[in-house]
Amino acid sequence: MSVFICPVCGEKLELTGNTYICPKRHSFDRAKSGYVNLLLSKHTGKTVHGDNKLMVQARRSFLDKGYYAPLCEALCNAVTENFKGGTIIDAGCGEGYYTSAIIDKLQQYNIAAEVCGIDISKAAVEYCAKRCRSAELAVASVFHIPAGDSSCDMLVTLFAPYCGDEFRRVLKKGGTMIMAIPSSDHLWELKQAIYDTPYKNEVKSYELEGFEFVSAERISYDMELVSQEDINALFSMTPYYYRTGREQQSRLEGLGNLTTKADFELLVYRNI
Repeated sequence: MSVFICPVCGEKLELTGNTYICPKRHSFDRAKSGYVNLLLSKHTGKTVHGDNKLMVQARRSFLDKGYYAPLCEALCNAVTENFKGGTIIDAGCGEGYYTSAIIDKLQQYNIAAEVCGIDISKAAVEYCAKRCRSAELAVASVFHIPAGDSSCDMLVTLFAPYCGDEFRRVLKKGGTMIMAIPSSDHLWELKQAIYDTPYKNEVKSYELEGFEFVSAERISYDMELVSQEDINALFSMTPYYYRTGREQQSRLEGLGNLTTKADFELLVYRNI
């Protein structure tokens, strides 16, 4: 039986051959690469389509070069410290960089886990499926997670939209949520290169309704981007890419290299 539920009726899905089928006979074919599309048109929103293929390739290239490796290592350590086995959902798995690392870490510690990932970007999930053969993956929105109530022992959300009601719904009581957010100085020098008057990131209170705050870890270090390609890839991963005009974007062109701060908060919560 799959972790996923039918996005139409909410019944459990079962994988038969390469097709997911629910008791009411709604069916969803699994792609050759291994993921299933459970995103209904009414769940996509008017403007949300997820990252396109070029953006996903840029992010994959950037992450594979290790620029965010300290965050990935801290995340994997937090997972193994707070997870004793069961089901993990990566809510906003992207192209699978962190999902794959979590799977590898759990295998190293011999922790039995069913790892699932969802993302609204079909291009990202396709890459993730090729990278994470043992994970169960679906194109879906974090605001409509195709998993049953209290079906997960851990939920990981990294820079994805926060949907507290939905995260609490799929997590078991006492289940763990691990969240990564940008801290105050994240990409400060990049913002200085773009904006006339840059602002520090606002770090809000750690308190979240329905969750018990467990711990916070700050991961902060300097990144030396050694090529224009890496600068462009990083920029395309940020919200600034969508919020800036052509004039501001052109300021990054021709820099060639850039040293900027990576500054993250890794937060651990318990579902109460």
